[in-house]
Amino acid sequence: METTQLVLDEKDMNILRLLQQDAKMTMRDIAAQLNMSTTPVYERIRKMEQAGIIKQYAAIVDPGKIGKGLTVLVYITLKEHNKKYGKKFIQEILNFPEITECLNISGEFDFMIKVQVRDMDEYRDFYVNKLGELDNLSHTQSIFVISVIKATHQVVY
Repeated sequence: METTQLVLDEKDMNILRLLQQDAKMTMRDIAAQLNMSTTPVYERIRKMEQAGIIKQYAAIVDPGKIGKGLTVLVYITLKEHNKKYGKKFIQEILNFPEITECLNISGEFDFMIKVQVRDMDEYRDFYVNKLGELDNLSHTQSIFVISVIKATHQVVY
């Protein structure tokens, strides 16, 4: 995927707003809502995809309704802080399907991961047999999500 710099105008931003609300909208529906024809809408979307502004289209799934009712935020500090060990840690956790997000953060911890599992037993198994087996962990702190108040993938601009 190309990562060219693309300057967005108000029409592009409006297209993005509509797609973030409903990525299944047809070109015709987007064009009608924005008082445009379909060809310019298609071209603008294609350019935003090529520039990497639109990264992907996805269905947003409720984890609890598919048997993944426990969400845990895990803060992680590494023992060694260099490029080699950081890269190794990242490569290892990319292989864990229980991890749905990983953020490199500042402050007391180095990373925050979001883990989605069925229940406490599944989390314990993940924590002991996967996360706990990584070589370079210094400290972890698990935070158990009681309820989700707000969750969105929409970027506000």
